[in-house]
Parts: sequence; C-alpha cells; structure tokens
Amino acid sequence: MSETTVQTESTVAAVDRIEQRVTPTADRVVEGAAAIEANLRKLDRRQWWMWCSASAVMLLLTVCVASFEFPGLLKFDPGTYNFAKGQSIRGLIGLVLVFNIYTLYQQLLINRIRTQMARQIQALAKVESLATEVYKLAALDQLTGLYNRRSAEQRLEEEMSRAIRHSRPLTLLLLDLNSLKRVNDTLGHAAGDLVLGTFAERLKRAIRGSDLAARMGGDEFMVILPECRPDEVRHVMGRLDGLVVEYDGNKMPVTFAAGWKDYTIGETAQEFMKRVDDALYIDKRSVHA
Repeated sequence: MSETTVQTESTVAAVDRIEQRVTPTADRVVEGAAAIEANLRKLDRRQWWMWCSASAVMLLLTVCVASFEFPGLLKFDPGTYNFAKGQSIRGLIGLVLVFNIYTLYQQLLINRIRTQMARQIQALAKVESLATEVYKLAALDQLTGLYNRRSAEQRLEEEMSRAIRHSRPLTLLLLDLNSLKRVNDTLGHAAGDLVLGTFAERLKRAIRGSDLAARMGGDEFMVILPECRPDEVRHVMGRLDGLVVEYDGNKMPVTFAAGWKDYTIGETAQEFMKRVDDALYIDKRSVHA
C-alpha cells in the first residue's frame, strides 16, 4: 500500500472520529445560540425593571423627604403630623428593605443567567476548536502543513473554472525532490521528514498569497499559480534553489525536478495534470541523464 493511500485512510478515519464528536456538540450549540439570545433578552428585561424600580423608589423618597422638610405643605395639625411623620419613616425603612431584597434577588437571577451564557459560549468555543481540527485533518498534509492532494485537486477545478470565466491564464507547477529516497535510506525517515518540512516552508515563502502549494504525496508537490507569467514561475523555482538542510551533522542539499504548463481551455483537470506530469518526467530524465 502506498504512503499516500495510508495517509488518506488515516486522515479519513481521524476526520470521522472528530466528526462523531462535533455533530452532537454542534447540535447542542445550535440550541445554545438560541438560548443565548433568550438570555440576553431576559437580562435586558430585568435591567429595565431594576432601573424603573430604582427610579420609582428614588422619586418616592424625594417626595417623602420634601414633605418632612416642608410640613406646611401637608394640612395636618401638629399631633397628626408627628404621627404621620413617624408612620412615614417606618414605611420608608420598610420600602428600602423590600427594594434591597428585590435588588439582591434580581442580581442573583442575572448572575445565574450570566453563568448559563458563559457555559454556552464555552460550548461554542469548543465546537470552533473541533471544527478547526477537522479542517486541518481534512484539508492539510499533516507532515508539511501544506494542502493535501484532495484539497489541491478541488482548488484546481475551481481555478480552471475561473480561468474560463474570466479568460485569465492559469499555470500548474509540479515539483519532485531528487534525493529523498537516498536520505531516507542513509539517514532515516526523521531526516527525510525534516527535508520535506523544510522544503515546504521554503515553498510557502516562495509563492504569492493567491497561489496554492500542496503535497501530493511522497516527495511530489503541486503549485497552482493563477495569472502567473513564465518569468514569475522561474522566480518561484529560483527562490527554491540552494536549499541545504542540516541533520545530525550532515548537510543535505535539496534539489528538485520541475514541470509546468499553462491551462488550455477545454481540457479536463486530469488531462491538464497529465501534461504537467509529462513535463516533470522529461525534466527528471534530464537530471538523471
């Protein structure tokens, strides 16, 4: 079984395992989003009622204090006034106590709602983290961090459609490392993995933001270059030249064969890739000749 097949099967299995974790959690989060909305409305209502209650109590206290300061406003005889004043003071004390209890109760409810919202937000963050993990497993090569073969082929189809729609050029570049097998045989697979990872990092820096680099499997890489002139393709390869990787005191020059072609309107993705692969094979033969 080839390395690419093994990687694909392991990736699919990992994605399936994570999706089994994500699906029920995602369902809970959909419900949680609605619950957060409901809780926010509850918070708004409770804060509004607290504001109204506080305003009413403050207004009542103001009226009462004003009546104490200006007893002439009330048409009571002195004895009746003193009795009413005592009753009013006791009523005010009771009102303040009731309002304080009401405020504490509302604050308790608000804190409970906030706790529920914090749990729901944590659930959303957990799903986002799991979704990111699924994306990385499904779209990226685990060793190099580049896009994997499936992602590259999907993107190639999209870029071909865009090239047809807008009549813009599209270039496909294939790269094949020359000495990876020898490195694996002489220094071990850890050294080979270091070569692949280092080359992938150099490749990321060599291309534009609109380009896409992918590891197709083994020591083969693909670069999709929309609207790229021939001199820009050579510029990309020039930035890859001269790479030397050091491992356990050994210096390993990294060389590669390359083949590239421009897309011809009307051909399929398989036909396009076959033409580029033929160009790569010709370059590999010239290197080993």
